[in-house]
Amino acid sequence: MATFCLWLPKLAHAIAAFACLAAVSVTLWAQDAPADASTPDAPAPRDTFFEHSNTAKWWVSGQANFVFQAHGDFYAAYSGTNSLHDTAEHATSRVLTLFTGYEFTPNSILYLDVEEAGWGGISGALGLAGFTNLDVVRNPQVGTAPYIARLMFQQIIPFSKQKIEIPRRPLTLATQLPARRLEIRFGKFSVADFFDNNVGGSDSHYQFLNWTAANNGAWDYAADTRGYTVGAIFDYEDRNWGIRFAEALMPKIANGPNLDADVARARAENIELELRYKLLKNKDTSIRLLNFVNHAYMGTYRDAIAIYLADPTQPPDIVATRKQGTIKYGFGINFQQEFSSDVWAFGRWGWNEGQHESFAYTEADSTLQLGIYSKGTRWHRSLDRMGATFISNGIGAYHQTYLADGGLGFILGDGGLNYGRETIEEAFYTIHAWRGLYFAVDYQHINNPGYNRDRGPVSVPGLRLHLEF
Repeated sequence: MATFCLWLPKLAHAIAAFACLAAVSVTLWAQDAPADASTPDAPAPRDTFFEHSNTAKWWVSGQANFVFQAHGDFYAAYSGTNSLHDTAEHATSRVLTLFTGYEFTPNSILYLDVEEAGWGGISGALGLAGFTNLDVVRNPQVGTAPYIARLMFQQIIPFSKQKIEIPRRPLTLATQLPARRLEIRFGKFSVADFFDNNVGGSDSHYQFLNWTAANNGAWDYAADTRGYTVGAIFDYEDRNWGIRFAEALMPKIANGPNLDADVARARAENIELELRYKLLKNKDTSIRLLNFVNHAYMGTYRDAIAIYLADPTQPPDIVATRKQGTIKYGFGINFQQEFSSDVWAFGRWGWNEGQHESFAYTEADSTLQLGIYSKGTRWHRSLDRMGATFISNGIGAYHQTYLADGGLGFILGDGGLNYGRETIEEAFYTIHAWRGLYFAVDYQHINNPGYNRDRGPVSVPGLRLHLEF
């Protein structure tokens, strides 16, 4: 299987493989299909190895995610320090998480999650703005020791007596919430856990794997190397709308493991307005409008280019232009539209000003994503998932010139650049095998990797094993 994945060259082959696996998933593990499909009370299949209480004050669960990816040789006129390797390679990543929580009261909850991540991604997670595996840690200096991923306190302040029912999950222990409420969270968390979410493209354990499929690529959200920060979130929710604000710490350096605790000089503000008014009759619609402003020790592409032009003996270096208190800002739009109880369309648009260096997430100054997502209910596979998406990422003029002159970002740098937008097509099918056991196949096709017309295209098939405890 590894050899097959490594040398699979054509999109047509991948589509055929997806079709075969989809057909197999319908017939295998038949316990997911009720004996009588017309029976409305057929029990839902269990989605974890162990059952979890909806009433206990304590919560303990876990997950393990393993992703194998590969690609074959592809055309490259030249390569640089941060290029995606143009010769065949493969890599496997792992992420293990222990989720715990405790309800002091129904409105006061503490969360503590411990995580371990290891192995790696193709080319060390370099050479692509839309890298192919969200689980990969892109800084080898952080090591593989377990670490605290989240340590946060949640306080729910009700503003109405009406309650809404929600499923209990590792980051939301409450099973009932006031229809109008203020939720306050503070501590260590990922901003992406609570902002820019949508039904089809936010969970790399069950859905898409690409960085810019699971998050808005132009949103340089505050995070350390592993994707976490320290801060506070204020989230006001009403029946048809909500608004949330986060103040969070930025890393001390680009893609750095250490956060800067001096909020007078380094911090990030994020605000998101969510509208839930139905555009189609009896079909859910969500539109989210995002704005972010980062303050950090960042460099400026234009200044790096000016230094290079004055002395072109060395390539431009963004590090030499860093100044404390530099501001980077941007906007995003996120939508999802229900078409039936198990089919949704979704998408994102994102833009940032692009003059200051990409600092925390990835090197994208603009992005556009459109996709479709479905559950397997129609073929009696209610816990199966499938989806397809198209993504187009871009960078601004100064960022282009910086890379063309041989500059390095923390992800990109081919030693030159013949600019073209990086476009990505990704499709996946996740098969629920038994209880908390899931298998997935994934296929990504990337044109102009690293925004470079002189390299690629490249196809990256992958396999995922997910365990839910």
